[in-house]
Parts: sequence; structure tokens; C-alpha cells
Amino acid sequence: MVGQNLLIMLVALPFLAAGAAATLPSTARNAEAWISGLTMLAMLGILAVIRPEVADGGKVISTITWVDALGLNLKFRIDGFSWLMMVLVSGIGLLVVLYARYYMSPEDPIARFFSSLMAFAGAMSGVILSGNIIMLVVFWEMTSLTSFLLIGYWHHRQDARDGARMALIVTGAGGICLLLSMILLGQIVGSYDLETVLNSGPVIRAHPLYLPVLGLFLMGAFTKSAQFPFQFWLPNAMAAPTPVSSYLHSATMVKAGVFLLVRFEPALGGTDVWFQVVTGIGMLTLLIGAVAALFQHDLKGLLAYSTISHLGLITALAGIGSPDAIVAAIFHIVNHAVFKASLFMTAGIIDHETGTRDMRKLSGIARYMPVTATLAIIASGAMAGVPLLNGFLSKEMFFEATSMWNNGSFLDNALPYVATLAGAFSVAYSLRFIVSVFFGPPAKALPKLPHEPPALMRWPVIVLVVICLAVGILPAATLGPALHDAAYAVLGADLPYYSLKIWHGVNVALIMSIIAMAVGVVIYLLGRNQIERGPEGPPLMRHLRGAEIYDKVLSVLTIRLPKQLLQITRASGLQAQLRIMVLLTLLAGWLALLPLSWNISMPEIALRETIFGLLWIVGAICAIGAAWQAHYYRFAALILLGGAGLVTCATFVWLSAPDLAVTQLLVEIVTTVLLLLGMRWLPKRDPSIPRDQSLRAKFRRRSDLLIAIACGAGMTAISFAILMTTPRSSIGDWFLRHSYSEGGGTNVVNVILVDFRAFDTFGEITVLAAVALTCFALLRRFRPSFESVEPPSPQREQNASTLYNYLYVPQILMQWLFAPIILMSAYLFFRGHDLPGGGFAAGVTLAIGLLLQYLAADVRWVEARLIVLPVRWIAVGLTIATLTGAGAWIFGYPFLSAHAQYIDVPVIGKVPFSTAMGFDLGVFSLVVGAIVLMQIAIAHQSMRIGPRKRESAETEELEKLEEKLEEEAL
Repeated sequence: MVGQNLLIMLVALPFLAAGAAATLPSTARNAEAWISGLTMLAMLGILAVIRPEVADGGKVISTITWVDALGLNLKFRIDGFSWLMMVLVSGIGLLVVLYARYYMSPEDPIARFFSSLMAFAGAMSGVILSGNIIMLVVFWEMTSLTSFLLIGYWHHRQDARDGARMALIVTGAGGICLLLSMILLGQIVGSYDLETVLNSGPVIRAHPLYLPVLGLFLMGAFTKSAQFPFQFWLPNAMAAPTPVSSYLHSATMVKAGVFLLVRFEPALGGTDVWFQVVTGIGMLTLLIGAVAALFQHDLKGLLAYSTISHLGLITALAGIGSPDAIVAAIFHIVNHAVFKASLFMTAGIIDHETGTRDMRKLSGIARYMPVTATLAIIASGAMAGVPLLNGFLSKEMFFEATSMWNNGSFLDNALPYVATLAGAFSVAYSLRFIVSVFFGPPAKALPKLPHEPPALMRWPVIVLVVICLAVGILPAATLGPALHDAAYAVLGADLPYYSLKIWHGVNVALIMSIIAMAVGVVIYLLGRNQIERGPEGPPLMRHLRGAEIYDKVLSVLTIRLPKQLLQITRASGLQAQLRIMVLLTLLAGWLALLPLSWNISMPEIALRETIFGLLWIVGAICAIGAAWQAHYYRFAALILLGGAGLVTCATFVWLSAPDLAVTQLLVEIVTTVLLLLGMRWLPKRDPSIPRDQSLRAKFRRRSDLLIAIACGAGMTAISFAILMTTPRSSIGDWFLRHSYSEGGGTNVVNVILVDFRAFDTFGEITVLAAVALTCFALLRRFRPSFESVEPPSPQREQNASTLYNYLYVPQILMQWLFAPIILMSAYLFFRGHDLPGGGFAAGVTLAIGLLLQYLAADVRWVEARLIVLPVRWIAVGLTIATLTGAGAWIFGYPFLSAHAQYIDVPVIGKVPFSTAMGFDLGVFSLVVGAIVLMQIAIAHQSMRIGPRKRESAETEELEKLEEKLEEEAL
């Protein structure tokens, strides 16, 4: 149980730290670094506690039930493999935080940086620890979103914006493919549980949908890990700050793709298609990245392409899929993360202290930065696969895996040669990194005088380089147990015997390593001058740039193709466009209804049905009249529209739905009054303007009438179709039977809203809050015309002595009604769980009482006596609803699970009580705040200053009064 709780904390901690970091001032560098660093340290501590439970094939699983019927639960799972990956995420993350504290400029908005970095770490943790494949995709897409924020952190730079957008589009599109594959996998297996999927390999591989699933899955993995042909986005992501690049290229983001390949290899691997595609793409990416890295002039560019190459190496091992290859893949994931993080930090130090990353300008830096040079040389040696360093061991395993795997195909035979050639280029670009930057004559005309960085900025690099040496010299003692547990978690009983030793004798892998090192040195020495002086990029690839192809494809998809479609489907105006949209919807609806058999038995029409039909004829006349009068008389149209609403309200009463009738009546009052207030600021319409009687106008009006009739008939047909196809025993019967026994209330409608389907209500009130805030934001910038600000003509006819007493009697009545309306609101709220009412109806009722006060008196008079603060009502309501729902988690129940029972109240006795009342209170508060906020936004138009010029003193005074009143009202 302790391990389960710690597992949830492991995912939650980075997100909590992100929220905390976002609230601090942008200049709080130390506080931000401490919060982020302690979070990473706490994650390492949790991993240390969990370590015994994941050893030797153990695992820890924690589940938060959500939609269990659909298999959608928040399930987290950690085994030896995910434990090792989490050590990389949190361990390297801790070093990146320390490094970033001294790398980032004091002028940078540091709160945004650390907040995004922590959210990024949390998203990656979710990917690694998700035990549900759908939730895995959710976290997967979160890594794309947070990396977008980090890559585009310096958003004032064009390259940062372009790189962030490119990374988001490519990896986001891959995430959609991954989601589709996971949905199909769940359908094939019958579960979205990761454990079930991993154990269902034979079922998945034998299924007809295996190839579509595999293709979609590989699209997601290849885009995230920058495999060919999607490798172009990763070098463009180097526009991010160096701490981000160090984290992204080593332990997060790009490692998500190869992590997924290794994790799902038991379920999807083991076929010829898997081997040919995954290994082929991996080897091609390995070679392309290695060659391209050699010809880069930017330090981070060289390291970015080398990352692509090493990711290709890991992908190829996952494609080979043999037990030895899987062990090598996991080993190289760790080794690459360590030396690549140190190299990116070194590149950042060089850029930070010299002012440039151009290797053509850098030379002889070892004279000025000897410690940094030593660290960089060791890390570069690990990248090149030099003996006694960690990269040598996993590259030896890679060479051995490629030489031993041979099934007779062309790709099988080519594996050792491609691997050796790519290894040679790896040596060449590592050698160039060392020689060009640290040796040779002293650099001239550098932007800054080189010197060693602050000690604490260099310490993360020292720690990583020491790990490179320790693993390279004592691999079994340092990484042996963790690697064994990680490989066992993936392979299980198929885990082969392997030896983590420096010397295995003279074998094929050692010979391949020697050849690669020798050829790599020759390649560098022979091509050094041409590489240094020539343009960036290999000669054969300079005209085939992935970023340019991406730009062209994006231009076609987002500009040219929509433009062509617009030329074909464009309409002259908004009405014509809406007409096309309605016609297409109408066509789709009727096509769906045509196959049905229409055996409708007409009921007997008695006096009751006749009266009901006449009622709806009145409603139809009101609706048609509203549409007819809307062109000339808005007020008349609104009154007729209200008549149609009252007919709807009467229908609910007729059909024994008092809750709906009460809600409809209250909403009808509010919407009518708000629309009337809004109409106050609209320009007048002149009824004397003659109606367009042209043939075209007549045709348009008549065609609109026919479309409306067809749509109405379609809705009627859909209603009949639902009645014919719905079984007699519906879900409504279940609600009627269980509303009291499980919800503790006899008002079924209210129990559904605040208990059975409370999550829907929670989403609806959230939308209502967003709508209210949007309306206020839009109306706050709206300035009515000068004529609209003036009092209406009946008020202008009053003299100064009687102007304030205009409609005096209604004012008094509305003010007297305020107290009874509050009482009525409380009555509706407290009776809502057993009788018609509830939080929504009570909230609308109280809002009507406040609305009447604004109608009864001047805005200034009301707000001088009544301060509502609607934004706080909205915030409090949403908070209460959220906390009520989250309170169920304390007792181990899903979000928004309600509990009802009778409680003893002194004197009164036993009274019913339900936790749903707390949720209903949140609904009540939010509804009041939302309606009053929109009401205030409209009411304050009377204080706006129109476009006509006024005296400057009067203008300034009115603007100050307006701002003051708005601040007090909110």
C-alpha cells in the first residue's frame, strides 16, 4: 500500500511543482531552482524506497478508478524497466535544474521556464508509469505540448517559434496515430490495461488488424524519436535553451519513442514486418544521423544529429528483437542519456562563456577552459565508443547483435557493415568535436573572452562524466543489478545470460569496433579541411532537407489545399455558408433515416390530445411570428419568442416534468431580460425601409422556409425513430428505481444531475463559467454609440426634478421583492434533492432578484449599496464542486461519488443529508456569479463613453468612475 501511494506521488509531484513554480515571481531564480531541485530529489527518494519491490521481476501497481466500465482508469505501474527510466528522468532532471540555475539569464522569465520544465518531467513520468494504454497516450501528447513551450521558450526568436511549431505538429500528428493504434489494440485484446496487452502478443500478431495497428504504432514512436523520415524536427528543436536540449535529448521526449518500442516489443514484435520496418528504419536513421553530424558547424547541431543516430541504433536493436538485442537497447538508452546530457551541458558552457557555438570560430579553447575540455573529451570518447567508457560496452553489444542476427535476407547480411560504417562516422564526428573546439591555435575575435564557468554550473557535467567512467570501468558493480531488473521486466523468462565485462576476448564485435575507430579517424583526417570550410550538411543531402520538405507539405495542407477547397465550396456570405452547412446536415440525417421501417401506429386523439395540440399551435405561431418580426421589430420578436418559451414550459408541466418547467421558466425570464438589456445598445432599425421584393430575394426566403420545414420534419422523424428503436426498459427506469436507494433523493432529475451524472454537470458549469467570463471580456471593450448612452426618449421627456423618480412604483416593488426572492431561492435550493428545485434553479432565482435591482434603479445607486463580486462567486462555486468531487478519493471512490444518509439534528431529529448538496451548492454559487457577471457587463454600458468627443475632464472623470465601479462590482 505504501508503494502504491508513493507511485501516485511520483507522477503528481512534478505537476505540483510546476503549479508552485508558476505562482512565483519571474525573478525568483533561487526559489524556482530549489522547488524544482527538491522535487527531483524527492522523486529519487521515492524510487529508492520502491527499489526492493521492483527487483527480480517485481512490480508496483496503483489504480484510481474512473470509468471502469470502459476500462478507462488512472492506473500507474512500475517495474524494473520503468524504474530505470524514471531514475534517468529524475536524476538527470536534478542535474539539469542545477545547471539551468546558472545558465539562464536573470532577464529570462525563469518562472515560466521551471514551470514548463517540471510539467515536462511530469508528462514523461506519466508516459513511463502509465498502466493504461489510453492514459499513456494522454501523457504522450502532454510531452508534445510541454516541449512546445520549452522549445519556444525564447519566443522573441523566429527559429524558436518555428522549431517549437514543427516539433508540436510532427510529434502531435504521431500521437494521434498512436491513439488510434492503442484504441485498436484495446479492441483486439479486450482491455486497455497495459499488462493485459503485453501478455497478448500471440493474439495481437494473429489478428487481421495487426498490420494497421503496427503501422499506426510505429508512426507514433518514429515521430517522437525522430526516426527517418521524421528526423528533421529534432535539429530545429535546438533553438531551445541548452538545459532544455540537454534534458530533451537525453532522458525525455525523444527517449519516449524508443521506450515504447522496447516496452511493446513482446506484444508487437517477433514478425518479419516488425524486423524489416523497425530495423530497416533504425539502421537508415543511424547512418543518416552519423553522416549528417559530421558536417554540422554548430555544436548543438552536431549533438542533435548524433542523438538522431544513436536513437536509430536503439530502434534497430528493438527491431532485431532478440533477447541480447533488447538488453543492449536498454543498456544504450542509459549510456546515451548520460554522455549526451553531459555533452549538451558542455556545449552550453562553451556558448555561455565564449558567445558562440560555431566550431569554425572555436579553436584552442582548452587553453582557457582546461577542466571543461577534459570533461568534454571524456564524454565525447563515450559517444565514440572508446574503451573504458560506458558507450563502448553498449556499442559492443550492438555490434554483437547485428553480427549474430542473420536469417539470410539482404537486410540481415547488411547489418554488420552498416553498423560498422555508422560507428566509423560516430568516431569521426566525436573527433571533430574534440579537435576543432579544444585544440589548435587560439581562437580569434570571439564575442567573449573564454574562461571556466561557475563551479556549480560545471558540477552536473562532472557527475555525468564520472558515471561514464564508473560504468565503463566497473559495469557490473554500478549498473548490473538495475540493468538485470530492467531487462527481466521486458523479457521475463527469456532473459539471456550476458556478461558486463570490459574484456570478452577477441571476437567479431571487438574487430568491428577496431575497424570503426580506425576508419573514423581516417575519415576525419582526410576530410577535415573540406568539412571545416565547406557548407553545412553532407554533399548528397544538401538538396534534400527534411525541414524544407516539411514546410512545403505544410504549405500544401494548410494553405493551397484549403484555398482550392474554398474556391470550390465558397459562398458569398454568412447566410449562404450556413445554408450549405444546414443542407449537408439535413442530407446526412435523412440518409441515416431512410433504411428504417416506418411502422407507426397513430394514437387515438381525444380531448386531452386536442388541447395539447392547440397549445403547440400557439407556440408555433409565436415562433413563426418571432422570426417574421425579427427583421423590423426586435422587441415584438422577443415577446413572441418568450411566448414560445412559455408554451415549452407549459408542455413540461403537461407531461409531468415540474423540474424542467421550473428551470425553463426561470431561464426564460433571465434570457428575456438580458436580451432586452442587450437590445438597448443595438442600433435602431428603420421599419420604413422597403422590403427587398426582387425575384432573388423571394426565392431565398421561400427556399429558407422549405429548408426549415424539412429540418423540422427531420427532427420529428428522428424523434419517432428513437421511440421505435428504444427498448421499453430504458435507463430512465433504472434511475427511477435507484434514485432514492443510491442517491438519497426522491427528485430523480436532481439526483441525476448532482449524483449519477454529476461529471456531466461539472463540465457544463465549467463551460458556463467560461462563457460568462468571455461575455464580460468582450463587453468590457465594447463602446456603444453616443446616442445609445443617452437615456431613452421617455426618460428624456422628464424634467430634472422627476427624472430620478421615473417608474417610481415599479422601483419600490422590485426593491421590496428582493428579500422574498432570496427566501424563494433558499427554498428551492434546500428542497431540490426531494422536490422540484435544486442548485441551478435556486441560482437563477437569486440572479433574477439581483437583476431586478439593476432594472429598478441606476447602476451606480445599486452598486453603491450592493456588492456581489460575481467572479468570486464563480471561483468559489467551481472550487466547492471540485473539492466535493475530489473528497470521494479520500474514501477510495471515483471522482464525484456521492453518499447519502440520515443524520440526527438536535431538536429537529433525523433529517436527510447527502454530500451531493455540497456539489449543488457549487452549482448554485457558479450560476449566480455567471448570470450576474453577464448582467453587470451589460449594465455598465450606461457608463461607457461613445465615439463622439467630449470634454477631456469629463471623459477622464467618467473613465475613472467606470473602472472603479467595475473593480468594486467584480
